[in-house]
Amino acid sequence: MNARTRNFYLVPYLLWIALFVIAPIVLIVYYSLFNVEGQFTFGNYAKFFTPVYMQMTLSSFWYAFLITAFSLLVAYPAAYLLTKTKHKQLWLLLIILPSWINLLLKAYAFLGLFGTYGFVNSVLELVGIGTQQILFTDFSFVFVSVYIFIPFMILPIFNSLEELNPSLIYAARDLGASPWTTFRRVVFPLTLSGVKSGCQAVFIPALSLFMITRLIAGNRVITLGTAIEQHFLVTQDWGMGATIAVFLIIAMAVIMLLTGSRKRGLQDDSKKKAV
Repeated sequence: MNARTRNFYLVPYLLWIALFVIAPIVLIVYYSLFNVEGQFTFGNYAKFFTPVYMQMTLSSFWYAFLITAFSLLVAYPAAYLLTKTKHKQLWLLLIILPSWINLLLKAYAFLGLFGTYGFVNSVLELVGIGTQQILFTDFSFVFVSVYIFIPFMILPIFNSLEELNPSLIYAARDLGASPWTTFRRVVFPLTLSGVKSGCQAVFIPALSLFMITRLIAGNRVITLGTAIEQHFLVTQDWGMGATIAVFLIIAMAVIMLLTGSRKRGLQDDSKKKAV
């Protein structure tokens, strides 16, 4: 295939990137330069650095960190056990299957499960604990978010574990390494690329959650995604909403650079240390 043919096949891809990636970002930046009266201003950017929005930003990063951390704690053992099962592809499909269901439907399902007269409170009543306020709490928000994002954490970790050469584990055990040492010095370093990919797939969308904060957290959890929705749909201050979106895009780009850079080099270094 010559260079001209390759360039021809690149045209649809470049058009897609220009229309659905670059153009929306340019449009968001454009709107961020106007206030609610339609006047050109940089005041939106100055307003973003006020304590209210800084607190909102810290809250968004904190909840995104919690969701990512709990997803990783559940996903890594689950992915490891999947690699040891007989019908691993079937079990993996069953784990991924809920991600095909509409997010709104899953959120409403948890409204029924966690409600005052829902299944969870019925079980608590049965065991003598009594009815608890589960909905509209930080716990319910983090729990539902972890449930929704956990397939995106399991899949890259599972793929990394599947690609791991088992002879390295056997060699570590033959040399007297304990199971914990083998995991810490061999397994985890060699699957770090999958962990980083999973953290990307969870942390970045968790920064901009808004539907779950509305339905499950009852607006008790305020994130950047919630603020963007408020400014675009309620206050009609598109400029401020676009400004928050600009900083959110920048934060996502920085996270991708930090977790995705030198992936090959880090992976090679880990293999050398393991050997």
